Amino acid sequence: MHIITTTSELAQFCQRATKHPFVTVDTEFLRETTYWPKLCLVQMATPEEAVIVDPIETDIDLAPMFELFANEEVVKVFHAAKQDVEIFVNLSGEAPKSLFDTQVAAAVCGFGDSISYDNMVRQITGAQVDKSSRFTNWSHRPLTDKQLHYALGDVTHLRDCYLHIVEELDKRDRWDWINDEMKALMQPDNYIVLPENAWKRMKMKVNRPRDFALLKMLAEWREEKAQQQNVPRGRVLKDEALFELSQQQPTNPKAFDRLRAFSKGFGRSSTAAELIKLVDAAKQLDKADLPKIPRKPNGPSPKGPIGDLLRVLLKSVSEQEGVAPRIIATSDDIDSIVLDDDADVPALKGWRAEVFGGKALAIKHGKMALGATKSGVVPVEVTLEDTD
Repeated sequence: MHIITTTSELAQFCQRATKHPFVTVDTEFLRETTYWPKLCLVQMATPEEAVIVDPIETDIDLAPMFELFANEEVVKVFHAAKQDVEIFVNLSGEAPKSLFDTQVAAAVCGFGDSISYDNMVRQITGAQVDKSSRFTNWSHRPLTDKQLHYALGDVTHLRDCYLHIVEELDKRDRWDWINDEMKALMQPDNYIVLPENAWKRMKMKVNRPRDFALLKMLAEWREEKAQQQNVPRGRVLKDEALFELSQQQPTNPKAFDRLRAFSKGFGRSSTAAELIKLVDAAKQLDKADLPKIPRKPNGPSPKGPIGDLLRVLLKSVSEQEGVAPRIIATSDDIDSIVLDDDADVPALKGWRAEVFGGKALAIKHGKMALGATKSGVVPVEVTLEDTD
């Protein structure tokens, strides 16, 4: 088992890897107590060799690896790539090029929605993955042989899975079905949370513009604190505390004692003083400068009969195509289509529009119906005679 601990060894492996059409990649990391994930191991494998890179025990420079990741001639194969790619974007500012996610691709090849790595390996290769080392402390040194064997298996089995899934995509002619997802995974902006946009990840619980203005300020302030201190957002303040602050808007230290989300005496802290300044700033905003609360357009309820019909249609189409429903359309996509014919959602674009989106709009406007047959529910075009 080859463990790389020097920059020169890493450079040599990466140079050899450029001679192959693909390299499988995985990471082990920790982030329970940090904002940024702490990289503990990188595993990589070509068709001929597999290595483990230890970024903790030495001052190894990962630049050769990032150079390999930037090489568009070599496909970088991950399973459930988002968390791994987030680490690399944080470290280098760039996502790997020519990226392939076997979890995404497996979903359009009939393996189900968000299949786990061990289930995929078992279905394709018959091998059993020992999961007992998955949640061990990967930052502790020395690592055990069991940990290292587990880590290496994450990229060696992935080689066989990748080759099998590529064959399936070729047979089904479904490369177009996954290209958009792969392109999105390679966009660095998808992994960078700008503090001014932090409010977007929160469920809206305010209904007054000034409350919303303060909520945006608070979310930005918390995101900056979490990033600067490298701690989870909840360690700074929990979401519920931000909502309570935005609605109650305390203007003095004693006011915090009346808030459920804060312990007694919090109002005397330096953090409370910062929060009071934000409250004051929100109160000083002119009415014309207050942000508009995002609202969905008026229309039929997404939870009403039209939404129900579209969900039945999605189930029918996904079964017919042998594809996980989520790959075709999400629940949010369906809600948006019910509300807006021109909704900016993936389900109304490209191949998804052909297999689902167009039919969904036709059903919404009474131009198509759903019929029950022996083989299941199928969409049926409605003729003029049917509507008389």
